[in-house]
Amino acid sequence: MKPVIAFTIGDINGIGPEIILRSVSSQSVASICRPVLVGPWSAFEYYARKLRLRLPPLVVSEPPAQRPPVPRPGRPLVTSGRIAAASLRHAVVLATRGFADAIVTAPVAKTVMKKAGLRFPGQTEYLQHLTGSPRAGMMLVAGAFRVGLITIHIPVNQISRVLNSALLKERIALYHEALRHDWGIRHPKLAVLGLNPHAGESGLLGKEEQEIIIPTLKQLKRRGVNIAGPFPADAFFARRKQRGFDAVIAMYHDQGLIPLKMEAAGHGVNVTAGLPVIRTSPDHGTGFDIAGRGTADHGSMIAAVRAAVHIFRQRR
Repeated sequence: MKPVIAFTIGDINGIGPEIILRSVSSQSVASICRPVLVGPWSAFEYYARKLRLRLPPLVVSEPPAQRPPVPRPGRPLVTSGRIAAASLRHAVVLATRGFADAIVTAPVAKTVMKKAGLRFPGQTEYLQHLTGSPRAGMMLVAGAFRVGLITIHIPVNQISRVLNSALLKERIALYHEALRHDWGIRHPKLAVLGLNPHAGESGLLGKEEQEIIIPTLKQLKRRGVNIAGPFPADAFFARRKQRGFDAVIAMYHDQGLIPLKMEAAGHGVNVTAGLPVIRTSPDHGTGFDIAGRGTADHGSMIAAVRAAVHIFRQRR
């Protein structure tokens, strides 16, 4: 039986509704899952009419107590942040109660969500809160190229302050477990990047490698984890060393995601590891500058659906 995928609408003034509608209308998605659209039907209907999309029969599950919104393509409004948050909450209810097998989230704007009252820096952290998960991590995937992040949505000047051995062990264990259970890799091989230029140059350009990263990796190796590093990030990706590993562990957001997104060419997938529910997402933002024009590429959304279905089957 095909899994039920709950698609959250994201920001109704961005490209989320468009890429959802285009994806669920494609045979590549219809052949592998049963879609449920989570959000106000009036918003989906607005974009279907505006973009002249022919849609198959769809199930729409609207969050409770929602007034029919009027989309304003390209405008980051507080009301759209509230709608996006309500859709996430409702999708988690569907998934945790067994009405959906996985969640695929459309993009939201973090600044809009904050203005709408959410204290979480991103959907990953909000979903962790909603599901009551003690831990969660962010992985970006493009085929066999996978990147797991140690720190996620925090300012660069705070990375060194929050980086410690306990966090490294927790996140590395999380991604190691995801590779085994969600991708079926029995003995994952992991590469870890350094934090500083040249991986600290033996302490000359930073102490984090010598004091935190290297001792932690030695402990993990003694426990039987197949792990290597820390590697200087620039040389690692320049030499395409990621091809020799099942996943790359990056210390911070842009360190790992810039090379992955360049490799993915618009078809990368964001996977949240550690949640009791399956969650994937396109690797791009709300696209306010092209919202409502009918030009948004839905390739990353289709890739996110395929990843969710793959993980669902793998877990079963």
